[in-house]
Amino acid sequence: MNQQGKFLARVLGSSHGNVLLRKKQYRVSDDPEASLKIARNMIVGKISNARITLMRGLRDHPMSVDKDKFTLSAKEMLSAAREAGRASDLEILRGIEGTAARYYFDCLDDLILQDKNSFSFQGRKRRPPADPVNALLSFTYTLLAHDCAAALEAVGLDAYVGFLHRDRPGRESLALDMMEEFRSVYADKFVLKLINMRIIGKADFEKKENGSVLLKKDSRRQLLSKWQERKKAEIKHPFLGEKVVWGLLPYVQALLLSRYLRGDLDGYPPFLVK
Repeated sequence: MNQQGKFLARVLGSSHGNVLLRKKQYRVSDDPEASLKIARNMIVGKISNARITLMRGLRDHPMSVDKDKFTLSAKEMLSAAREAGRASDLEILRGIEGTAARYYFDCLDDLILQDKNSFSFQGRKRRPPADPVNALLSFTYTLLAHDCAAALEAVGLDAYVGFLHRDRPGRESLALDMMEEFRSVYADKFVLKLINMRIIGKADFEKKENGSVLLKKDSRRQLLSKWQERKKAEIKHPFLGEKVVWGLLPYVQALLLSRYLRGDLDGYPPFLVK
């Protein structure tokens, strides 16, 4: 990746996998109704997991967060998750997702418990990241998208052909679809841990002339090391009922998606934390 965390290249072997599976993926992607069935479950997973992140934050830090704001956001997000499960088209689904995301990000700053002068989150700013929190989120989301893309390719799917994120040259749309379920419970909680445990501090960032804030080279290495450590932690997969390390979760979800596309499952089961 380059200094901004943009993915540049990776070493790949020859193309492999089930061509029939990929052809089915392309047909589903071209069918708005079929795409909606998968996208709805992914967004229900995203909103539900984000809500759980807020509820756990309220439980673990009741004296540090705004209880009324968190309670209201959790209530609205529960309603949004239900609406997402009934969304009648992809545009409506994207609107529901955007509304839920605003409630979630409105609470994220409260979950930053250390060095508030250096780490203040006033909303998602991506291009370019304008503060240390957004710089950490952008870099970590890039890592997560890369892991999801690799997992999809490992099971024989095309990471560039999505169901919620539509086709765009150079964009791994299906990887962006899949990572939605993991953003809050995987990437955001990782970033919060880096800040709250003082693993990353103000000195780890540099500000460019265009106003963008970036991690320094040595700090990126440190973050990558912690990211690999995070992957080794175990969690019980809610659908399979088996223990899985966090690093394999994208692969497990890619495998479940491929099984649904092959007709082995009645629906795509999103990853839902409990």
